[in-house]
Amino acid sequence: MEARDNPLIRAAGALSEIGDQPPMIALSVATGLVGVVRRDRRMIRVGVRMLAAHAIATWTKQAIKAGIVRTRPATAEKQGYRSDTGKDTDHAMSSFPSGHTAGAVAVAQVVARDYPAAALPVRSAATAVALIQIPRAKHFLSDLVVGAVIALVAERLASMLVDAVDRRIDTVKPVPEGSTRP
Repeated sequence: MEARDNPLIRAAGALSEIGDQPPMIALSVATGLVGVVRRDRRMIRVGVRMLAAHAIATWTKQAIKAGIVRTRPATAEKQGYRSDTGKDTDHAMSSFPSGHTAGAVAVAQVVARDYPAAALPVRSAATAVALIQIPRAKHFLSDLVVGAVIALVAERLASMLVDAVDRRIDTVKPVPEGSTRP
């Protein structure tokens, strides 16, 4: 039996789908909305940063995948390994880099930055999402490493952008009611 066919690996793989794009987007939006309901500015900012970091990581991952063809491990076992520049729309040929890793690590880093007490559990969860891809034969280790690097850069960029906008909002003075100034 292949490792990927082991029931525990299959179950962990199913759980790792939290790192896919729709769940990460939903989690980010939900975090921001909970912040709105609670009137918790920090949580709103975290939700926005989660969404921004995930978007930057996803766009970067997609740009790289658009120019690199790399066989996924399960396909390589059957059809041979291929790694080259170019484009191939076949999912089996889009191993590099890992999008699950990029998205999960980017979102975890945002949460860890603003909620340090949650750093260990969220980073551990993101690491688990990434590492299970190897026995599932979805990705090679280098796919995960590059996905994680993309995530770290994406989180930093998103944090800088959102924090800059947040500072700008803080400097804008509200126009007094009844004022005629523009």
